[in-house]
Parts: sequence; structure tokens; C-alpha cells
Amino acid sequence: MTNFKNANAFSSFSVNDIEEAKRFYGETLGLEVSETEEGINLHLKGGNEVFVYPKPDHSPATFTILNFIVDKVEQGVDELTKLGVGFQIYKEGVLKTDNKGIFHGKPKIAWFKDPSGNFLSVLELK
Repeated sequence: MTNFKNANAFSSFSVNDIEEAKRFYGETLGLEVSETEEGINLHLKGGNEVFVYPKPDHSPATFTILNFIVDKVEQGVDELTKLGVGFQIYKEGVLKTDNKGIFHGKPKIAWFKDPSGNFLSVLELK
């Protein structure tokens, strides 16, 4: 039996437009992005990578696929908003946010979508 405890692993998700995703993740979010024949790799802090691939019949994830830990959520939201990123605003329920899209619970978090409609977040763990 394979021991998955010691296996290398990576996460992946689909998008409907790989060029648009490359611009968003590379230019808007400022991540290091490299291309492969099959899609793009997002190079994250700590040596982690996430593979993003094009899928013609892509359906956006209805859950958060990538969380970015920041020192201050408010600052992250303000910076991304200036770059044209829109944040999800929930007016009721357990995840009710303020008018900037920030949930002031544990953790403090704000959700936004990539151009393909996948959910991402900025959050602070303090």
C-alpha cells in the first residue's frame, strides 16, 4: 500500500480562461506564475504550488479554494479594491459582513472571486 503521509501533493482548480487567470493571479494578486503545456502554476510562499488548468465547461467552486493570510484584512481589502477586485457582501446570516465585505469574526476574513468565479479570501489569524 502506498504511504500517502510521505507523498508529495499539490492542489489544483479549473478556470474558464487561462490567459485571464494568468493576468489576475500574476498581475492583480502579484503572485509568481509559470506556464506549462497544461495550464499555470501559482508559486506561493513556503514553496507551495497550486496548479490552475483551463476547463471549457468550467463551473466555479462554491467554496473557498485559496486563502491568503495577511497581517490586516482591512489593508488587503483596500489594496485589492483599488485594483478593481470586488468583495462579497453578505447582509444576513452567520457570515454577515460589513459594507467592505469583511466578516469580523474568528477569523477575520473577506471573500472575493477570481475572473472565473472561484472563491478566494484574505484573512488574518490574529
